[in-house]
Amino acid sequence: MADRNWRNQTAVTEFILLAFGELPELKILLFLLFLVIYMATVAGNMLIIALVVADQHFHNPMYFFLGNLSCLEICYTSTLLPRILASLLTGDKTISFRGCFSQLYFFSSLAATECYLLAAMSYDRYLAICKPLHYSTLMNIWFCIQLAAGSWLNGCLATTIFVLFLSQLTFCGPNEIDHFYCDPIPLIELSCSDTHLSILVNFILACVFTLPPFLLTLTSYVFILASILRIPSTTGRQKAFSTCSSHLTVVTIFYGTLMIFYMLPKHNTVRDLTKVLSLCFTVLTPLVNPLIYSLGNREVKEAFSKAVSKCGIHKNMQRLCDNKIA
Repeated sequence: MADRNWRNQTAVTEFILLAFGELPELKILLFLLFLVIYMATVAGNMLIIALVVADQHFHNPMYFFLGNLSCLEICYTSTLLPRILASLLTGDKTISFRGCFSQLYFFSSLAATECYLLAAMSYDRYLAICKPLHYSTLMNIWFCIQLAAGSWLNGCLATTIFVLFLSQLTFCGPNEIDHFYCDPIPLIELSCSDTHLSILVNFILACVFTLPPFLLTLTSYVFILASILRIPSTTGRQKAFSTCSSHLTVVTIFYGTLMIFYMLPKHNTVRDLTKVLSLCFTVLTPLVNPLIYSLGNREVKEAFSKAVSKCGIHKNMQRLCDNKIA
């Protein structure tokens, strides 16, 4: 019955993601590049999750949210890159009607969730730096769980409402999307029905669900920077800033590329630039996040070094035992 409803609603049964069709000579190179990026993204974020779970020093609110962010980044990149890799490998650029909307739903909900998680992390840093005496009381384990769960639920709720409105549109052709994923803007442009309501709903949901976490993040860092500047000693300022520098870098990259992407005019002349910006916040950001948190965080580097050392010692002990038995 569900399949019949979808077919009755639209004459289009599949979409064609043009993606990088204008660069056929680079298909193998792009496949290898995206494969390396995907493997590195998953491995880097899995490493951070493993360190946060296994090391007792990381059982605190800051790393609890970092573990959630790494889990989200794995899911985030997995909604796009496997489909891109399959398309580059097989040459099949088609995606089913339902598959396109499923990709849109998961990608958009995870992007909205990231906005809330970054806001929760910035609020955590605000309490740690601006209200250190009350930090352990205010940022207790149950409050952390509520913030994390609320981030995931709000992201899913915002996208569910939007996708339900978008799925009511009629698509009767053409069905080519000049992008590498099912972005809502080109998808709305392909509809042959009245799209004013969908555009309005998209704008309202973007304001209601993404503007508050952005403002909370911005406000938190205004207070954080003001508190750091009031610290008399240079060493104290550097120590305070180091606790939030990694998160601030991630926030700047994520919101910076996202805002530039949606503020650019939607003309053919800048379409290639919008694809590059899309790659930045959909593919490169999940890859860069674990690098920023690992290379820019002394505690993470020390924990990783200890884990590697323990692994090396264990292997040497096992080798010695095997030699004695032999």
